Amino acid sequence: MQELFDDLLDYLKGIWIKRRYIIISTWLICPIGWGVVSMMPDVYESEARIYADTQSILAPLLKGLTVQTNPDVQINLMIKTLLSRPNLERISRMTDLDIQAENPQQYEEIIERLKKDIKIIKTRGRDNIFTISFEDKNPEMAKNVVQSSLTVFIENTLGENRTDADSAQKFLKNQIAEYENRLASSEARLTDFKQKYSNMLPDQYGGYYNKLNIAKEQLAIMELTLKEYQTQLKSAKEQLSTAPTEANNEQGNIQTSSSIRTSYDDRITELELILDSLQLKYTDKHPDVVEATKRLTHLSKQRKKEIDDYLNTTSSSDGSTLITSQNPVIQQLQIQVNEYENQVASIKVRVDDQRAKVKELENKIHVLPEIEAELVALNRGYEITKNKYEELLSRQETAQLAQNADETTNKIQFKVIDPPRAATAPSGPKRILLFMVVTVVGFAAGIGLSLLFSQLSPVATSTAQLSKATGVPVFGVVSANTNLGLQKWHRNKTIIFIISNLVLLVILVMFMSYFLFPDAIQAPLKRIL
Repeated sequence: MQELFDDLLDYLKGIWIKRRYIIISTWLICPIGWGVVSMMPDVYESEARIYADTQSILAPLLKGLTVQTNPDVQINLMIKTLLSRPNLERISRMTDLDIQAENPQQYEEIIERLKKDIKIIKTRGRDNIFTISFEDKNPEMAKNVVQSSLTVFIENTLGENRTDADSAQKFLKNQIAEYENRLASSEARLTDFKQKYSNMLPDQYGGYYNKLNIAKEQLAIMELTLKEYQTQLKSAKEQLSTAPTEANNEQGNIQTSSSIRTSYDDRITELELILDSLQLKYTDKHPDVVEATKRLTHLSKQRKKEIDDYLNTTSSSDGSTLITSQNPVIQQLQIQVNEYENQVASIKVRVDDQRAKVKELENKIHVLPEIEAELVALNRGYEITKNKYEELLSRQETAQLAQNADETTNKIQFKVIDPPRAATAPSGPKRILLFMVVTVVGFAAGIGLSLLFSQLSPVATSTAQLSKATGVPVFGVVSANTNLGLQKWHRNKTIIFIISNLVLLVILVMFMSYFLFPDAIQAPLKRIL
C-alpha cells in the first residue's frame, strides 16, 4: 500500500514538473471551445400538455350491449405510431417544412429530424397527461410543429375508432352475405332431400329402427287380438253345435228381446224415467201421464219390430241352422257367431296389412339408415350455418350500436391543459454545462500530456525514485546552491501557472456571465456596437 502511494506521489510530482503542458493545452482548447460554444445558435423549445379523459359516461350504460375497447391501450398505440413516417410527412406539410427541402435528401433529413426531436412523454401516475415538445432555432416553427403533432395525435386517436367501426361493419356484412348464401344452399339441399325421400324419412315416431319396432309391436298386438277373437268364435260355434233343438219359445223370445240392443233402447229408458217421475206427482188419468204412456207403448212396438226384422235377416243368411229351428237361444248364438266372424275377418285384413308394412321396413334395412344418416348430416350442417348466421346478425347489431355510440360521443375526450406557445427565451444549448465540459476537457488533456511527457523524459524527485529507475543504490544527496537560481526559476514557473489559470478563469467567468445575465450585459454591448 505504501509503495502504491509512493508511485502515485511520484506521478503527481512528474505532472507538476511538466505543468507547462497543462498551460499549453488549456490555452489551446479552452478559449477555442468556449468560443465555439458561444457561437452555437440558440434553440427554442415549445411544449403542450394534454389530458386524455377515458371515463366516458356511456361506458357503464352500454356495458354488455356493445363491444368495449380499452381506451388506454388505444392511446398507447397512438403514441407509438405518432412518429410513423405518414404522420411525420403530414406534420412537415402542415408546418411547411417540406417547402424548405430542395432535394429528396434534404427532405429525408427533415423527416429524420422530426422523428428525433419530437418528444411525447406520459406524466407519471394514473392520470393520462401527455407532454409533446419540440426544439427549433425558430420559436414560431417549434410552436407550429408541436401544434401539428397535437392535432395529428388527437385526430388519429379519434379517427381510429371510426376506421375500426367501418372495417368491422364491412367485414360483418361480407360474412353475413356469405353465410346467407350458404344458408340458402343448405335449405335448398335439405328441401330437395326431403322431397326425394318423403316416404322414408323419420316422422313423429322416430327413426327407422323405432318405426320397425313399433310396427312389430303393433303386429304382435293385432295377432294377439286375432287369436282372442278366433278363440271366442270357436267357443261360440261349439256352443251353437251343442245347443238343444227345442226350447220354450216364450222364454226364448224374452231372452232374445232383452239381449239384443236397438236404436230405441235409450229413448225407452229415458221415457220410463220420465213416466215414473210423473206418476209420483199425478194420477194415471193425468194428461201428461196418459201421453207418456202412449209414447212408451209406441216405442216398445217399434223396438219389437226392429228385433223381428233383424232376426228374419240373420235367419235367411244361415238357413241350415235357423230355418229348421225357431229357438231364440240358438238365434242369439248365431248372431254372436256372425259378429265374431266379422271381427276375425276385419282383424285378418289389418294383420295382413301390418305384416306387409313390417316386411317393407325389413326390406329397407340397408337403405333407410343411410338415408337417415344423410338427413342427420344435412340437418347438422343447416343448424350450424343457421346459428352462425344468427350470431353474425346479432354481432352486426352490436357493432352498429357501438358505432352509433361512438358517433354520438367520443369514448376519449382530449383536453388541452397547456397549449403550445412560442418561447421568448432560448432553451438551449446548455452553454454553462458545455463551458464546464470544455474546461474539464482542456485541463484533462493538459494533465494527460504532462503525465505522458513525465514518463517519456522522467525527472527523479526522490532517492527512491532514482534508485528504482537506475537500479543503483543511492548513498547520499547533494543540494543545489542558491546561487544557481533554480528555486527562483521554479517559483516563476509556479507564478506563471497560477496566473495562466486565473486568466482562464476570468475568461470563463466572462463567457458565463454573458449568457447568465443577458439583459445586463448583452443589451449594453449591442448599444455600444
